[in-house]
Amino acid sequence: MADGDTITVCKVAPAGALQARNGKKGILFFWRYSQGTTSKRLSIGPYDATPGHVNKHTPTVAGYSIAAAIKAAEAMAVQHTTAKAAGGGMGEILEQQKQAKAEAKAQQEAAALAVKAAADATEAAAKYTLKALILAYCDHLQSLGRTSHKDARSIFNLHVIDAWPQLAVAPAKSITEEQVADMMRRLHEAGKGRTANKLRSYTRAAYQTAKAAKSKPSIPVHFKAYGITHNPAAETSPDESANKADKNPLTLQELRNYWKQIKDAPGHRAAVLRFVLLTAGNRPEQVFRLKTKDIDLTSTPPMVTIFDPKGRPGKPARIHALPLIPAAVETLEALKPQGEFALSTDGGRTHITAGSTYGAWSKAAAQAVGIVGFTPKRIRSTVETVLAPKSMGVSKEIRGRLQSHGISGVQAGHYDAYDYLQEKYDAMQTFYQILTTDGSAKILPMLSPQESGQVLQLVKSA
Repeated sequence: MADGDTITVCKVAPAGALQARNGKKGILFFWRYSQGTTSKRLSIGPYDATPGHVNKHTPTVAGYSIAAAIKAAEAMAVQHTTAKAAGGGMGEILEQQKQAKAEAKAQQEAAALAVKAAADATEAAAKYTLKALILAYCDHLQSLGRTSHKDARSIFNLHVIDAWPQLAVAPAKSITEEQVADMMRRLHEAGKGRTANKLRSYTRAAYQTAKAAKSKPSIPVHFKAYGITHNPAAETSPDESANKADKNPLTLQELRNYWKQIKDAPGHRAAVLRFVLLTAGNRPEQVFRLKTKDIDLTSTPPMVTIFDPKGRPGKPARIHALPLIPAAVETLEALKPQGEFALSTDGGRTHITAGSTYGAWSKAAAQAVGIVGFTPKRIRSTVETVLAPKSMGVSKEIRGRLQSHGISGVQAGHYDAYDYLQEKYDAMQTFYQILTTDGSAKILPMLSPQESGQVLQLVKSA
């Protein structure tokens, strides 16, 4: 056969003929048959020209002898004739074979998908656990600059991961409200109702973050992988009796004794304690994050800018401008800010820690003057308390502005762009007069920033 030739080898019973074609891949056998008014070919396979295979009636690995091709064509002819007698034909047989092959393939693919889904579910169960979710939430808080990430991490480590190891490694989406309540109950029965409520609050926030990740693009996409559709902590109830405000201000005499202990004490430590107190009860952890670049002693009044990260997750830290009275300026200059952080023990590379370092320093100063049960938080409460009387002339709103709390609502959030620097400055002066005036003396009229600057210059020159 020449290249491209097609020949009829022989007719086959009961229908059709065996043909051969010499193409690019060599000689191929076909069975040619009629279906209605059309003539069709059905492939049989390649021709095996190996010596000794001429009379083989079964195909080899290499292909078909003429005898084997005739036998294969006859089998196709029988199938076609039988199907045709039933009203079909080879076309119907081929379609059925095609459908059967497609169904088999679909079943294989479905089985493979089921195996993969089971493997994915097993992997997810091992990876997206309660422990992973709550720690991911702590990391999220930290990335937003929220100082609460430390408290949340500590509570989760102590009262979930260590206390409930089996629950901690369970899939996060399988946790129920009853299990969250049991974690809270353990703390409540140990007399730690406030901690139980904080555990509920942080757990609720973690689940809400993962639940909202599907529709809130500001939440990192990896929270979607937990598959959270309900919030078990939201269905529990807090212990209302443990949510009482921790109001425990110092007495005015205790406050003044504390000031006397530190006001003339030499050294860096005492200067740090003085500066924190003279910021009028602002949160120490925020004051200690003050950066040297955010100090402006040339403005009127002199001021520093700190950032308040407390608030709703997803919101940026609020800029909090603090004016400085002369005594605070003098103290800050004595601290000689340098490097990145203004309040530091290593030249500004890192800032003083509000808990371990400042907490220990302030407690030591308080104990020296006989203050029992002192905590740095009591100073914040004390400032609010001594400025509260109407006679002090410091409104609730200004106290909130001064200590960076209670600033909410549409008006404050969207419209009021006033900086309240003068009002904060006046409140700081009032506090300083209360701090430094003995109980029998009258509080002097407040000085303007310009007058205070003149007083500071006179003090320095003296």
